[in-house]
Amino acid sequence: MNEIREAIHGKTVLVTGGSGTFGQVLVRRLLHYEPRVVRVFSRDESKHWEMQHQLRNHANVRYLVGDIRDKERLLTAMENVDLVYHAAGLKHVVSCEYNAFEAVKTNVLGTQNVIDTALARNVEKVIFTSTDKATNPCNTMGTSKLMAEKLITAANGYLGSKRTILSTVRFGNVLGSRGSVVPRFLSQLDEDGTITLTDAAMTRYVMIDKDAAELVLKATLMAQGGEIFILKMPAVKLDDLASVISGVWATERGIDPSKIQIRSIGAQPGEKLYEELLTPEELGRAVETDDMFILMPSIRCFTRARFEYPGAMAPVEGAVNSIECSLMARNEIESMLIRTGIFSTTEEAPCAAS
Repeated sequence: MNEIREAIHGKTVLVTGGSGTFGQVLVRRLLHYEPRVVRVFSRDESKHWEMQHQLRNHANVRYLVGDIRDKERLLTAMENVDLVYHAAGLKHVVSCEYNAFEAVKTNVLGTQNVIDTALARNVEKVIFTSTDKATNPCNTMGTSKLMAEKLITAANGYLGSKRTILSTVRFGNVLGSRGSVVPRFLSQLDEDGTITLTDAAMTRYVMIDKDAAELVLKATLMAQGGEIFILKMPAVKLDDLASVISGVWATERGIDPSKIQIRSIGAQPGEKLYEELLTPEELGRAVETDDMFILMPSIRCFTRARFEYPGAMAPVEGAVNSIECSLMARNEIESMLIRTGIFSTTEEAPCAAS
């Protein structure tokens, strides 16, 4: 914690997508370490307004309306910035399938804009938040995020005299984030007391937003340039997740949980049955710590990094996909959901292990 405070304290920080679900959690964690100022960069003025009210006691937060597609606006926002957390992007798989080039313009071209303006302003570090869907992608969203990862890594090869270090953090589904499966299930239950699953056999990596934010800050300390930090996460079967949510929802309302109907409607365009943290090729150039894998770039000679991480070791042989790993039990899922604050239950069960 002291090391993170030292890295953040007194710095000027820019968070793209800072008014989104994860962005807001990250901003709150950053404020804990007393930065000089945090600039929240987002195109959604309504969320800016709500966030400004919630953080009204923090005089060191600025709210900048802008889009990462707009390079000129980014250049202005990036002036005198030390640290950039790039969390803006299009993230919904089905939406990106139907609007493929819009995903390219935001996730790919927008990321290159962040890179270009960060280098122009000689930013200290850029940390890009990616997704496990970038691993062996089969959809537009995952492919565009993989391309963004590649751009971040490649940028370390043409820094010249710039001090900038650019790295990526890759993680899975943040429980409770806007538009994700948990609020969708709850909305369906409130509407008609049923849940629709795309496929009961689907598995996904999940994590809590606060844990994601802390590990992003930890990656900030460790980043040397070009690597990808893949956060270790528990995996759930969607059928189990739906059953836990419906059970708690029904109990809170005095309804018999067996009355809740859960229907499978089939996979949507671009959806995979399971997700992966690393491909077999990536596993060969990764190391691991207690809470993350660290993936070195395939071309290392073009960076200034030594890629040395105290305590890291070669990855232990084992599953790095959500279908072969140990899945969370239902009581562990309930405990994790309680930690998110989604349920009104205040008594917290033991935390699920990663």
